[in-house]
Amino acid sequence: MEDIYLSLQDGGINKKDILKDEPMINHTSFKIGGNADFFINITSIKNLKFVLEFANKNNIPITVVGNGTNLLVTEKGIRGITIKLDLKNFKIEKSKEDVFITVEAGFALSKLANIALKEELEGLEFLAGIPGTVGGAIRMNAGAYGKEMKDILVKTRYMTYDGKIKTIDLEEHNFEYRNSIFSKIDVIILETVIKAKRGKKEEIQKRINEYMQKRIDSQPLEFPNAGSTFKRKEGIITAKIIDECGLKGYSIGDAEVSNKHAGFIINKGKATSKDILNLVDYVKKVVKEKKNVDIELEILVLGEN
Repeated sequence: MEDIYLSLQDGGINKKDILKDEPMINHTSFKIGGNADFFINITSIKNLKFVLEFANKNNIPITVVGNGTNLLVTEKGIRGITIKLDLKNFKIEKSKEDVFITVEAGFALSKLANIALKEELEGLEFLAGIPGTVGGAIRMNAGAYGKEMKDILVKTRYMTYDGKIKTIDLEEHNFEYRNSIFSKIDVIILETVIKAKRGKKEEIQKRINEYMQKRIDSQPLEFPNAGSTFKRKEGIITAKIIDECGLKGYSIGDAEVSNKHAGFIINKGKATSKDILNLVDYVKKVVKEKKNVDIELEILVLGEN
């Protein structure tokens, strides 16, 4: 362990950006999970490339996370090196008709929405209340209120685990509901280009306010959670059928199906990953028995079982 720590520093990683035996409860919105052997904040492409080369050379597993808002980490934690992309640069280029924003993967979606507001650019309002980062949003084609990442994205640049940098256009993302090509291949999203339009600040602010109020009214934001626990299915509102099965408020340990929104499983205080997963299995089972519908997880589970 000490050899790895020293080697990472020798490779140019700042000491403060290398955390040993780091509790993942500090890096997930669920506030659940064991320790990561090494947790590294990556602040440059150069550092990312070095860590990947070092891990490959030494057969050390790599896990990449963003803000941890769509993750459940097991109590046994994550082996090897966990990378958090702390890449947060952006630039805005304006033409006569369109505006293009190039933004790095670690940039917060809410901050991006606020910048668009300040610049009087419309089309990004739906991002305002989504708690994740750009990279995670692309990976899962995040969306809300009828809009998804696929509606604003132009192209994405990523790095393979052997250090090669590639770019794909919109069509190559293979966007589906809460899914993309990045859900199926092990690469690291670096940055993306987003298209926006000029708008009126008052109208943009009004839409953001409406979306934020809807979230406050309908989602259990007062409890640790990882957003929508289950994916919607075509023609089916998953939260609605979970509610119809009488599962609102059902709990295992401190894991509970939210009384406010049946599509959310919340941590009422001391829930474990086992509590969450047992509750997920129970909800799936009841929905299958009562509605003959198979529902899928939207959150990502990481760590040793």
